[in-house]
Amino acid sequence: MELDNAVAVVTGANRGLGRRLATQLVERGAKVYAAARRPESVDLAGVTPLLLDVTDEESIRAAARVASDATLLVNNAGISTGTPLLAGDPDAVRLEMETNFFGPLAVTRAFTPVIEGNGGGAVLNVLSVLSWLHPAGLGAYAAAKAAAWALTDAAREELAPRGITVSALHVGYMDTDMARVIPAEQKTDPADVAAQALDGIERGLPEILADDLTRSVKQGLALAPNAA
Repeated sequence: MELDNAVAVVTGANRGLGRRLATQLVERGAKVYAAARRPESVDLAGVTPLLLDVTDEESIRAAARVASDATLLVNNAGISTGTPLLAGDPDAVRLEMETNFFGPLAVTRAFTPVIEGNGGGAVLNVLSVLSWLHPAGLGAYAAAKAAAWALTDAAREELAPRGITVSALHVGYMDTDMARVIPAEQKTDPADVAAQALDGIERGLPEILADDLTRSVKQGLALAPNAA
């Protein structure tokens, strides 16, 4: 889709990758609703702050009523609690699933009729290399992102007849607060990731692989188990 004159809703737009996506969308000529649980924390020029908590259904419905001209939804908001699945706090596991899977699902359900009613458009789901790679220490996050990958693929098929494309952005460590303990040389510039994501939306790509680690892991999925 063309981003010039698109109307985008970006969740988690107050920091990290979401902030870069919102900024670059404005630079490409889009109108941007910068959604956050605390809209007063959005300090970007040229955007409209929007109250949206992906774990609160009423907040989501209200945001869809406000952003009734949307043609692009970017499901970016997420958390990582560093929780293993078996030994970790069950409440933390549930929180990761509520935020990283059920949240994007609820937001997509709310905005689908909006985007369709405006002539169609696109959805971008920000996923992770951990959609495919599942380290024990990050089991809750990996499980939620794997579920969100399945959501993305299923939604792509379901929404295609309604004029809505669905893209997945997979990326490893970025230089954001979520990865602050990771050495700098292992992290990707989120501004570069944002540019790749927006280029992918414009090209209608189903998947956008934003770094060498992600591309390597995805390629490895095609190998037989005994050859990995």
